[in-house]
Amino acid sequence: MSELAQLYEQISRCQRCPLSATRTMAVPGEGPADAAIMFVGEAPGFHEDQQGRPFVGAAGHFLDQLLGSINLSRRDVYICNVIKCRPPANREPLPDELQACRPYLDQQMALIKPKLVVTLGRFSMELAFSGVSISRIHGVPKKVGDVVFLPMFHPAAALHQPKYRSLIEQDMLKIPAILAGLQAVEPAEPPVAPPEQLSLF
Repeated sequence: MSELAQLYEQISRCQRCPLSATRTMAVPGEGPADAAIMFVGEAPGFHEDQQGRPFVGAAGHFLDQLLGSINLSRRDVYICNVIKCRPPANREPLPDELQACRPYLDQQMALIKPKLVVTLGRFSMELAFSGVSISRIHGVPKKVGDVVFLPMFHPAAALHQPKYRSLIEQDMLKIPAILAGLQAVEPAEPPVAPPEQLSLF
C-alpha cells in the first residue's frame, strides 16, 4: 500500500474531532500522487459526505468546467479540502477542526509535492496568506519555499453570487502561464562534459 493510500486509511478512521461522529464518510482527496497542481477547498458538503469524494456537488461541476477551460481534467490534478469531514449543515470549520485536520493536509502536500497549490476560498488561503482579504489578493500568486500558491474564490461563491463567476474564470486562466513560468526556471539537466581529447604530442 502506498503512503498516500495509508494516509487515506488513517483519515477514514480519524476521530481527532467531533466531526467524526456526524460524518457519513471522510473525504481524504483524490488525484495523481505526482500531480503538479493541487486544489485545496474548504470542507466537504452534502454530496461529498455521501460519496467520500471532493467537489462532486454543484461547485464541483463548476470546477470541472474551470479545469476544462485550461485543457485539464480531474485526472490531471489533485483535489482535497482543508478539513476532511463535513461540518453539520455546511457551517464554517471551527478552529479546533482546522487544527485537527492540518497534519493530514501537510502530509498530503509532502507526499504529492505539487508545484502549484490553488487555494479555493479563505480557509485554504490561510495556508500561505494571513491577515488579508481574498477580495484583495485573489489571482496573485505567491511563492513559499518551493511551492507557488494561487488564491482564488471558492467555486461555490459563483453559485451564490454570480459576480464572482467571471473573477474565478479569469483567475483560472492564469494557471497555464504560472505553471509554464515555474517549469522555465527549473534547473536544466547538467551538461554532459565532452570526452577528453587525447593529445597526440
